[in-house]
Amino acid sequence: MVHKRGLTHLEMHTMEIPKHVSDRLASGLRRFQPVLHAAKSRDVGECDTAMIVTDMLAEVFGYAKYDDITREHPGRGKTCDLAMKIGGEIQSLIKVKPIGSELRDDHLEHTLDYATHRGVEWVVLTNGQHWKAFSVSLSTPTCMEIFLDLDVLAIAPHDEAAIASLFLLAKEGIEPSSLAARGERSRARSRFNLAAIVLSAPVIGTIGSEVSRLFPGVEMSGEEIREKLVYEVLKRDVLDGDKASEARRLVARVPG
Repeated sequence: MVHKRGLTHLEMHTMEIPKHVSDRLASGLRRFQPVLHAAKSRDVGECDTAMIVTDMLAEVFGYAKYDDITREHPGRGKTCDLAMKIGGEIQSLIKVKPIGSELRDDHLEHTLDYATHRGVEWVVLTNGQHWKAFSVSLSTPTCMEIFLDLDVLAIAPHDEAAIASLFLLAKEGIEPSSLAARGERSRARSRFNLAAIVLSAPVIGTIGSEVSRLFPGVEMSGEEIREKLVYEVLKRDVLDGDKASEARRLVARVPG
């Protein structure tokens, strides 16, 4: 299952990107856009696309070509096209498709299987032109949440928001400390966690106080407010299922 979530403009502009990294991303984009256009016009296959992607990972995104990038990493009888390592540990997996092909989430089936087996929380699907990046929930059932979907032929090297998006694929953006911070931001913005917070006792108490303030003489019990929220305000998909239960447990663990 894939949950759709794009990076907000606020998140893009609040990320701190070192100047030498943003300069490398912009210059790399200028260099590889003509390469990708030419490859697309020739309709090159998967292997040639993978060579271009490998060069982009090194020259645009800052990975050491012979230390950080590994091909065809095995896992449970399956393989993924590329694995990105930092400090010897696999941080993300990349599935490459031919540049002329349309990217579908089901292309990641085997890569997701390997990711969950190895505990890798970040996977990327690309055909060189289009890049889709996902965070992987390692709980049961496994699901992915997309946090980046971009077309590198449709963005300008001087576009700061585009460079901020590219940074999410860079080595500096996928280092463990950056991933941890990004994961924490993603969890804080989870619709399941926000729904659980809305239904928590402190928030329901605040809503009751606001109702009395706005409508003098009218009182609503906490249970009445909760029922209204559950049955008439919130969407059912944020209240049911494993993720909703996990979010309620998280809120319950934190002292009020």
